[in-house]
Amino acid sequence: MSSPQVVSTTPKRTGKTKFSLKRILLLIAIASVVLFSLAPALWQLLTSFKVNEDIAAVPTVYFPTRFTFNHYIELFTRRPFWRYIFNSAFVSITSTALALAIGAPAAYALARLRPWGEKVILASILIVTLFPGILLFLGLLEIIQALRLGNNYLALIIPYTAINLPLTILVLRSFFQQLPKDLEDSARVDGYNTFQLLWQIVLPMTLPALVTTGILTFIFAWNEFIFALTFMTREELKTIPVAAAQLGGATVFEIPYGAIAAATVVGTLPLVLLVLFFQRRIVQGLTAGAVKG
Repeated sequence: MSSPQVVSTTPKRTGKTKFSLKRILLLIAIASVVLFSLAPALWQLLTSFKVNEDIAAVPTVYFPTRFTFNHYIELFTRRPFWRYIFNSAFVSITSTALALAIGAPAAYALARLRPWGEKVILASILIVTLFPGILLFLGLLEIIQALRLGNNYLALIIPYTAINLPLTILVLRSFFQQLPKDLEDSARVDGYNTFQLLWQIVLPMTLPALVTTGILTFIFAWNEFIFALTFMTREELKTIPVAAAQLGGATVFEIPYGAIAAATVVGTLPLVLLVLFFQRRIVQGLTAGAVKG
């Protein structure tokens, strides 16, 4: 007797992927947002490689047919742009390091030690964080003049550190509160004091938070313009935003669009590389505590 044949009811795959209308609209929306966000940066990048004839051409030449590196070469040969980069890097790195060095212990004290007047301190920090920094300009100018800190790196390092410190404390405090307290209690039983506990156990566990907070403070210090424009008047002490804004042409009536675009690209490139290098740490820092186990 022949065995009965088994008829398969599993539908055959046609190999074709079905795209729903919602998925297509979502992809179009994402592409539009990305293009809208990156269009200014792409325009500056293309302008930095255009020859002057294409920059001034009418109608506008969107995609250059002739590429040149003269704008970048002139940027570093006719002006001390390496010095501007050093100034921005030194001020930004120093102020970021100070903000983390002062903010981390303060945040840990507010998260674990519960000092007297904790709510008042937190409210004051929050108010300072929401306070527009530009309103501090006249007061800071008087202080800089009184202390004779004009044309000194401290004229930028101290304000940048003070402005970034409240945000650093608030962000790190929230991360410290999410750490399991049992681990700290075990470390105290083993003889760790508060400083050893913070330095050897807590900070390594919150490295993504430190990186995320440090990058935010670094970006603010790197891009700041008003204080750097006012407190630094000597050419060799200018930062990249001020130097790029003050680029001049061969004559008073000439606007060097190519050189300005090249300076913008050079000033933005370190931030892009920094974010790409610490991308994984940033994602960990931003998503930490979003899901509780």
